[in-house]
Amino acid sequence: MAKNIDEIKKTRLKKLEILKKAGMNPYPADVSRTHTNQEALDSFSKLNKANKKINLVGRVRSIRVHGGSTFAHIQDESGRIQAYFRQDTVGKKQYRLFLDSIDIGDFIEINGTLFKTKKGEKTLEVSKWKTLTKALLPLPEEWFGFKDTEERFRRRYLDLILNEEVRDKFKKRSEIIKNIRKFLDNNGFLEVETPMLQALAGGAKARPFKTYLNALNMNLYLRIAPELYLKRLLVGGFEKVYELNRNFRNEGMDREHNPEFTMLEFYAAYWDYEKMMDFTEKLLKSLDKKIFGKKFKKVEYSKIVGKKDEKQVFKKIKEPTFVINHPTEISPLSKKLDNNPKKVARFQLITNGLELCNGFSELNDPIDQKQRFEAQEKLRKKGDNEAHKYDKDFVEALEYGMPPAAGIGIGIDRLVVLLTDSKTLREVILFPTMRKKNKS
Repeated sequence: MAKNIDEIKKTRLKKLEILKKAGMNPYPADVSRTHTNQEALDSFSKLNKANKKINLVGRVRSIRVHGGSTFAHIQDESGRIQAYFRQDTVGKKQYRLFLDSIDIGDFIEINGTLFKTKKGEKTLEVSKWKTLTKALLPLPEEWFGFKDTEERFRRRYLDLILNEEVRDKFKKRSEIIKNIRKFLDNNGFLEVETPMLQALAGGAKARPFKTYLNALNMNLYLRIAPELYLKRLLVGGFEKVYELNRNFRNEGMDREHNPEFTMLEFYAAYWDYEKMMDFTEKLLKSLDKKIFGKKFKKVEYSKIVGKKDEKQVFKKIKEPTFVINHPTEISPLSKKLDNNPKKVARFQLITNGLELCNGFSELNDPIDQKQRFEAQEKLRKKGDNEAHKYDKDFVEALEYGMPPAAGIGIGIDRLVVLLTDSKTLREVILFPTMRKKNKS
């Protein structure tokens, strides 16, 4: 198979030389485009009636030769349109050059007028054309197909070319994120950016990636969460903040985990976890009423988990459900319940077996926070690499006073999995982390 690809590439390199010898630049910088393909189709009647020449661009997706004429389809992001090349119209020399040099996968620019074929297909009759990009490798569909899932994720650019439903999934992901930002902005939240390189990785139970900064001769960590920096902003006087960006955790990979992932965290001063749950429900309902339309359930952590395996219990929860009031020892950043110091004001939102959210009334007592960090340090010394490190600077910030507040983290990738009816995170991350390819 590799030999076949090498032969195809050699043939295409020869075609590249044909273009150059004909005086056509195979990779020009200048492009003249008057309409997208979809705009041309939508404005067909007007453009056809005016007999107006337009310029279209795109990747060649099919070529069908019929003696002195050729039909082709070109595709841009908006869609496909048929192009009709006739020797009498483009000229014998340019027509021959097209046949001798252009392959499926190449990008071209075409100029001409619109008409309808006998079968009723809207088509551009080409009067002039030029190459925009000569592709040296064939698209998989014309070579061996592209069904291997691992290869689809490794070479996502080919997956996007060949699978319209994959492109649509990532367009929907973008819309989801845009709508989340709009909802938070409209409710008075300020988008901020906090460090991704941190001297101390905190804000979650996870093992960080470690790196080294030569300029300051110090170890740094890719952040596992922005939480402790966002809460510093509450100390600084901001009352509603959010960050939608990447986190990094050096942990296992499965359908719900990728080492690099997108997280939304937002915090509101003078809120508690009850108000945060209500707001979160409204946010999710604004994204999809079909999935999140019903009133969210609330169940006590101790009643459904107890001594059972948390992950197995959560997998059985299908309807949107807030699991609330977790044990204090597993929630080092949450405020204790007033009526039960063994539990904290915390919630996790579980839907269709996925944990989407984790939030709580934020611990703002510096003495209590110090003690919780010390307890976590003891766990680290016993070998728990995911336990929180003692963050002295954060405790000092709390000593200056942080208002009562609630915060939440929402896993964007998991949310997109749910809203696009996908099976794994890798389906909704454009370039997921992959193991090294086996050379054999």
